[in-house]
Amino acid sequence: MKIFNWTNTRLVLMIGVVIFLFSFTSNRNEKRKLTKSVVVFVGDNALFVKRETVNKLLIENNKNASSIGKDEVALNELERRLNSNKMIEKSDVFVSIDGVLKAVVKQKTPVARVFDGNDSFYIDYEGSVMPLSNNFTARVPLVSGMINRNNTEKYAQLFRVIYDDDFLKKNIIAVEIMHNGRLKMLNRNYKYEIDFGNSADMEQKFKDYKAFFQKAVLDSSLYKYKKIDLRFTKQVVCTK
Repeated sequence: MKIFNWTNTRLVLMIGVVIFLFSFTSNRNEKRKLTKSVVVFVGDNALFVKRETVNKLLIENNKNASSIGKDEVALNELERRLNSNKMIEKSDVFVSIDGVLKAVVKQKTPVARVFDGNDSFYIDYEGSVMPLSNNFTARVPLVSGMINRNNTEKYAQLFRVIYDDDFLKKNIIAVEIMHNGRLKMLNRNYKYEIDFGNSADMEQKFKDYKAFFQKAVLDSSLYKYKKIDLRFTKQVVCTK
């Protein structure tokens, strides 16, 4: 019975020591200052927002990171602040064991650029409005016609299909949205106009166009056409 009691007592003492050391270490760690702040961009290397801009959002009032205690950092608030930037899609902010305040930032991905009179902006991959950047210009189709900041989501899927396809991304340089909803497109290297019809069956229409292009480019007949009609699926009508 005495052995049993001593074993229990020793176990309790060991647990107590562990709790004390953990509390002491945690408290000491919280009192430490940050060593520095680091910004890491993931995904596309194009920097629409500067690291300095992200750093200013992380560290307010031009403070030095080393002057801020780890217990003063509100990570959720910092993430909210970063995510409110119209160039940023998502961020993850945390403090490492060695006191580094680290922000992992994913920027928005523009898939089209709209020119609406005096107004110009990007449409991002999710169909939201994204402002232009002074740091970098995206090579995406220029969109004009019946589009504005209020109806970008309506055409987002079309621009995503173009962006996700290597051939279309390199070749389709402009899209005009007509009053009747029909779409006209321009190719980068040829002078013909593409009459796409409306956005219905877009995947099949693009498939038809790519098959036609790969065949026609072999005999240089693409230079002869003024119009490529894709309005009807599984057929391509050309006008010289």
